[in-house]
Amino acid sequence: MAQNKEIPYKIYLKEDQIPKQWYNVRADMKNKPAPLINPGTHQPMSAADLAPVFCDELVAQELDNDTAYIDIPQEIQDFYKMYRPSPLVRAYCLEKKLDTPAKIYYKFEGNNTSGSHKLNSAIAQAYYAKKQGLKGVTTETGAGQWGTALSMACAYLGLDCKVYMVKCSYEQKPFRREVMRTYGAQVTPSPSDTTQVGRRILAENPDTTGSLGCAISEAVEVAVGTEGYRYVLGSVLNQVLLHQSVIGLETKAAMDQYGIVPDLIIGCAGGGSNLGGLISPFMGEKLRGERDYRIVAVEPASCPSFTRGKFVYDFCDTGMVTPLAKMYTLGSGFIPSANHAGGLRYHGMSPILSQLYHDGLMEAVSVEQTAVFEAAEMFARVEGILPAPESSHAIRVAIDEALKCKETGEEKTILFGLTGTGYFDLVAYEKYNNGEMNDHIPTDEELAVGFAGIPRFTGNEF
Repeated sequence: MAQNKEIPYKIYLKEDQIPKQWYNVRADMKNKPAPLINPGTHQPMSAADLAPVFCDELVAQELDNDTAYIDIPQEIQDFYKMYRPSPLVRAYCLEKKLDTPAKIYYKFEGNNTSGSHKLNSAIAQAYYAKKQGLKGVTTETGAGQWGTALSMACAYLGLDCKVYMVKCSYEQKPFRREVMRTYGAQVTPSPSDTTQVGRRILAENPDTTGSLGCAISEAVEVAVGTEGYRYVLGSVLNQVLLHQSVIGLETKAAMDQYGIVPDLIIGCAGGGSNLGGLISPFMGEKLRGERDYRIVAVEPASCPSFTRGKFVYDFCDTGMVTPLAKMYTLGSGFIPSANHAGGLRYHGMSPILSQLYHDGLMEAVSVEQTAVFEAAEMFARVEGILPAPESSHAIRVAIDEALKCKETGEEKTILFGLTGTGYFDLVAYEKYNNGEMNDHIPTDEELAVGFAGIPRFTGNEF
């Protein structure tokens, strides 16, 4: 479609254009994501099975494969108005730096106090917990964006918040931890000695740097064992991708105002929340046969769930206390290297995105850490935003694709998700600037250790 208007640097929707419904991409999927199953019976989990862990309304959203649009409660809409709509930015300065004919856009989700897209789902999950009359919630966090967002949402609604933070991030990012505490959250490095599963993991590997899988196990154990609490999750689950669809819905509405159609959509992928949210309406068009897009998930080479994982049922956590999800996984026991993209250090991937990838509807690539930070610094110097290490994976591939356009002369339109800012990641930037940052790519032998722990039962052979 012709771009018949001059494109401003930033495209803002009006306040009344903030989405009033979330979009559920599962409704348009021919092959639905496989259901969560009970690890003991290998039967699909029912609402009653999930109720002790999750809030009732979130359970309903998790299991709903058919409702295309779900109303956003007015209280959540009002909260969104504090920081939404977020801007869609034309990266004119980056285009000039690269001398590329490509047109580059990014949806910037870092313009709120929590510093990332995570607040979109945090306020929704906290709202449903409050509505149910609960005292508080438990969760895990990797880089800290999710924990920060949930702490902020819980403070706003008067809920208690217990956060298990991956140990290496807890140590690397003390200021992110202090923001959570400022909002009233109790923050514990994971694995810890406060839970049975944490003590078991520490006994087996005293020097572990932790993982999202470990932290999930601890948070679930505390939620199930504490009256008046439920567990909430910042990524992976269907409900989270549903809430994050506000990103893609706003993006598409902003692009439609100027007749912009992306050829390529890029997002970083750890558990899948930001990527799933960004691509949701575009993927919906693709699934319905209305328009085609090239969609690329970018993951760290040190934790390559899509590109080197298995598409099987696996535990979502290291302690093996959660239901089994069919997803691309490296095995719940896989502990990635202590890289600086904490939010991407998860062994598995969203069942929705896993199914879409398995069906050939999207691509995946892995990139190394030093190349990611090279792209991050280039972006910061010309676009004026210090990006989060997670977001910088998408920036790396966007730059690479724009340089390909320079070689071929193609005027492609590239869209990527800038999920948040990197101002609490300065230890990582320091290591990169000092030449102390290393790349770690797991060997086949290292991956085999994780694969060995994947449950084996009829229908789950690999």
